[in-house]
Amino acid sequence: MTPPSLPHFLAAHPDAVLVEVAEAKGSTPREAGAFMLVAANALFGTIGGGHLEFMAIDQARHMLASGERRGFLDVPLGPEIGQCCGGRTGLAFNRLDPAARQALIDRQTAMECAYPDVFVFGAGHVGLALASALHPLPVSVTVVETREALDAALPDGVKFRRVAMPEAEIAAIRPGGAAVVLTHDHALDFLITRAALARPDLAYVGMIGSATKRATFASWLKREGEDASLLDRLTLPIGGSTLRDKRPPVIAAMAAAEICVNVLNSELARSGEA
Repeated sequence: MTPPSLPHFLAAHPDAVLVEVAEAKGSTPREAGAFMLVAANALFGTIGGGHLEFMAIDQARHMLASGERRGFLDVPLGPEIGQCCGGRTGLAFNRLDPAARQALIDRQTAMECAYPDVFVFGAGHVGLALASALHPLPVSVTVVETREALDAALPDGVKFRRVAMPEAEIAAIRPGGAAVVLTHDHALDFLITRAALARPDLAYVGMIGSATKRATFASWLKREGEDASLLDRLTLPIGGSTLRDKRPPVIAAMAAAEICVNVLNSELARSGEA
């Protein structure tokens, strides 16, 4: 079951407490800025789990029952609370009013708008499984399909484009993003992948297939007069070779991890944090 979006959660639970990591010193489960929402009978997000989170939920629900508006907990993460991180976390508690709810939605929206793009070309079994696997991760997912008869059942927040020339959509991927090519047609795969490999600013270009398909694509590139070194930037097959399980959800899980490593590392490098 897909978890609700932040606006949906707040609409269903307007009386909630925002629990935010205000300070994170040393080794801590989550970084400063991480947050969760606590309602009387529901939760959204996490500040790292364990006894720390249990204490936070208890404090927030006490606030909901007592009418308190704000609070703070300074928690050493040692054996006395059953966590051995060794750091210290400061938690800020704020009961949300309408203005604070909207500010939180605006903040989350701005953060999500900055997520790196992952364009999934093809809404077949693997494409849909990959979109679902990527959905909860910090990436912006767009599925591109050409077939009129195919209706994609996608998680809320995943964008869908039905186009006649999917290779033209490569231009819409922001620098640092990814193109994952798994259409129903090898010739179409080759056109899209060539366009993606022409973008050296993409962090990841992957195509579903086998060693044979890679060799066929290499021959096609040569006939098209392309530089053979383009292949150095292509991940094919996607998802690595650790598992040889070809079920769509398995391929999707392995590929999602591979894609995230590449695009998130690229994002850190681009921001100067790597």
